[in-house]
Amino acid sequence: MESPKTLQEAIVHFSNQDNCIAYMKMMRWPDGVVVCPTCGRNDVSWLANQKKWQCKSKHAKRQFSAKVGTIFEDSALGLDKWLMAAWMITNCKNGVSSYEIARDLGITQKSAWFMLHRLRLAMKDERAEKIGGSPKNPVQIDETYIGGNPRMMHEKRRIAHLNGDKKAIVMGMLASNTREVRAMVVPNAKRETLQGKILEHVGWGAHVHTDQHPSYEGMDATHLFVHKTVNHSIEYVNGQVHTQGIENFWSLLKRMLRGTYVAVEPFHLDAYLDEQVFRFNNSGKKMNDGKRFNKVLSQVAGKRLTYAEVTGKVGETAPF
Repeated sequence: MESPKTLQEAIVHFSNQDNCIAYMKMMRWPDGVVVCPTCGRNDVSWLANQKKWQCKSKHAKRQFSAKVGTIFEDSALGLDKWLMAAWMITNCKNGVSSYEIARDLGITQKSAWFMLHRLRLAMKDERAEKIGGSPKNPVQIDETYIGGNPRMMHEKRRIAHLNGDKKAIVMGMLASNTREVRAMVVPNAKRETLQGKILEHVGWGAHVHTDQHPSYEGMDATHLFVHKTVNHSIEYVNGQVHTQGIENFWSLLKRMLRGTYVAVEPFHLDAYLDEQVFRFNNSGKKMNDGKRFNKVLSQVAGKRLTYAEVTGKVGETAPF
């Protein structure tokens, strides 16, 4: 089955429930063999009237839909709405707000907000391999601060800000040639914290480019990295050494946060980082809207996010 390549094609194609189910079957079971998510049996029966499969073994939840075992599980919303929301968050360069999703899909804003957080979970990059590791692919490393401008705050918030309610710190790493980025929220900008993240995500022997932040000092003393710096107080580029690539990612991230999502709680900041990292790492000439959509839908299985988890309020019921 050929996947849609444009938003118009996606709207027409996924307005048909059978097309939605066929697409999810192709994404979850590429070999065409449907497997029971409960017991793993692979000779299930298709119930045409109910649009479900039924496992031949007798156990709880022997009947299952294409949603079971994915981020869509236990949602009353149809796959037509889920797939349209996935297309929009995957391909809108500056993100898409829950209010826009609610208007476009005809659902409540609360439901749209929960949908987007579940989709961000599917967008999360869980690859274990490290970036860099070659002199031809230097890694640019930098940190930025996410939060409100004290001059624009109400007096009470400004006082709280000055008394310790500071901005969140985000650390990023960009492989210059492959254009692959990693980003994460860190508790502080101390040496052990930042260099610990570098050891976790950057391959040994990599050429590492940073500014002259004191927390990056001493990395080359261990002979694990070739560390070069640029002094931003007097220059932006020192020969081939710079951090402009990762700073470009910061500008894209802040444009999304300030322009589309406006007020992001620190509790959820990692999820919004995952969203922007996914779009950045899956851009370029080899990718298009359809391929990005296919990739995020290939990552929905085996993941769950409950309403209590996303809100931090145990006992709250989901909005759909």
